[in-house]
Amino acid sequence: MGATTHRESGLNVSKQLQLTVYASLMAALTAVGAFIAIPIGPVPIVLQNMFVMLAGLLLGSRWGLASLGVYILAGICGLPVFSGGGAGIAHFFGPTGGYLIGYLPSVFLIGFISERGRSMLFNLIAMVAGTAVVYLFGVTWLKVATGMTFAKSMAVGMLPFLIGDGIKIVAALFITKALQPVVMEKLGR
Repeated sequence: MGATTHRESGLNVSKQLQLTVYASLMAALTAVGAFIAIPIGPVPIVLQNMFVMLAGLLLGSRWGLASLGVYILAGICGLPVFSGGGAGIAHFFGPTGGYLIGYLPSVFLIGFISERGRSMLFNLIAMVAGTAVVYLFGVTWLKVATGMTFAKSMAVGMLPFLIGDGIKIVAALFITKALQPVVMEKLGR
């Protein structure tokens, strides 16, 4: 019995280590996605939200949240991981601060929904819901930070991004379809 428990413990440690590596990788990819930015106003077009989606889909709610927590913490600590190479706590008080904060509940929700049924349909629903959460936090904070009306905040902070986010969702669906089975097999899920 002792040997079985020790072996199971070793497997759990191995899975935890693999998840830690995957979470770290997703945090790094999210940072890379922030550097791929097209400035079009107070909110740039970035790829980091696609990696937020992938973190939730591939890692699930808890590990996806851990991944984005590491990403946010790295930026708060001064590493230039936010859009345009931004860093520091002050970044959260600027026009894009709400989007950054919105990544945390978004990745958790995406992971939570995806865990309920690992299918293209559940993944699609998860990403649409997660994207809506990012917009909810982002547009609301954009209004507060800039003093724009809510309609203007939506026109500047959401409408120009809908088509691009739709493309990112489709891309994330295909990436997840290819990677999810591999990740699940590695983790023994």
